[in-house]
Amino acid sequence: MPSSMTSRERVRAALDGREVDRPPVSMWRHFFDKERSAEDLAAAMLAYQKLHGWDFMKMNPRASYHAEPWGLRVRYSGDRPPDVTAVPVNDPKDWLKIEPVRLDHPIFREQLRAIELISQGLGSRLVFLATVFNPISVASRLAASEDAFMRHLREHTAQVDSAIEAITETFTAFAKAAMERGAGGLFFATTAFASTDRMTVAEYRRYARPWDLKVLDAVQAPDFHMLHVCRDNNMLPEFRGYPVDAFNWDVRGIGNPGLAEGKAILGGRCVVGGIPQKDGMVSATPQQMRGEVVGLRSAMGKKGWMLGSGCTYAPETPEANVKAVREAIEGPFEQSRPG
Repeated sequence: MPSSMTSRERVRAALDGREVDRPPVSMWRHFFDKERSAEDLAAAMLAYQKLHGWDFMKMNPRASYHAEPWGLRVRYSGDRPPDVTAVPVNDPKDWLKIEPVRLDHPIFREQLRAIELISQGLGSRLVFLATVFNPISVASRLAASEDAFMRHLREHTAQVDSAIEAITETFTAFAKAAMERGAGGLFFATTAFASTDRMTVAEYRRYARPWDLKVLDAVQAPDFHMLHVCRDNNMLPEFRGYPVDAFNWDVRGIGNPGLAEGKAILGGRCVVGGIPQKDGMVSATPQQMRGEVVGLRSAMGKKGWMLGSGCTYAPETPEANVKAVREAIEGPFEQSRPG
């Protein structure tokens, strides 16, 4: 095996379960104050990549791009998540108003242009993934709250199903367009809904899984698709057969499997993650972050995994902690062994 691999080679080897010179690494965050134009978003993502030299890029889009075309309204204020000011679904009958949206909608045009600009900036040297949320997650953002959405889903299933079908049609087209503009695959995120805190496994199979598979089966990845399973008490075993190439989740979340356990659950398929998020990254020291990486390398070895965030990390995370993760992955593998 060569002593040094390119990022593309390293990622491909990890996905294939082959030995790498070091584990691939990537982390991701929002730049909320840069998300309101394609040019600013692309510039922020490219600058972030240049600063850290990740092995692949997960593009963080405009935070609510997936729901705004149906009437969600938000207000941005600085580098923080936007506040919701209006939702389009306030009554069960409103779901019947949700129809497919064309890709020439201004929000979709903006996001596809950002993907195009990032592709031009990266060239062929690096894979990047476009973020697409699964259809049930998109639908939930149209209601006043997740609780309100779940009430509608359980009590007015036919109306909500009609909306999710329209959303699925829309995002299948969006995902294909993202690949055409240079994305190497999808970062396909389940947000709250693949968690037993929100619904049962049987409900996920009925209300979410068919729509997930409609999108994923229709969209071929030039490089790879990654499934992101959000929240605590996640349903990771449910996704073993999904047509994706890698799996990402918060290994520190309550009730969630660790990275090695998750890899076994998924039949040895490639797993991505391990780095603590939320307060764990904000309050840690660089030394602690380096220790996290050393421990993961020792536990996981050289095959079938990539180091990464368990989810989007907070903008207030000290830059020194992010740099510590990136630097720690570069050391000779033998130095990560205990003792």
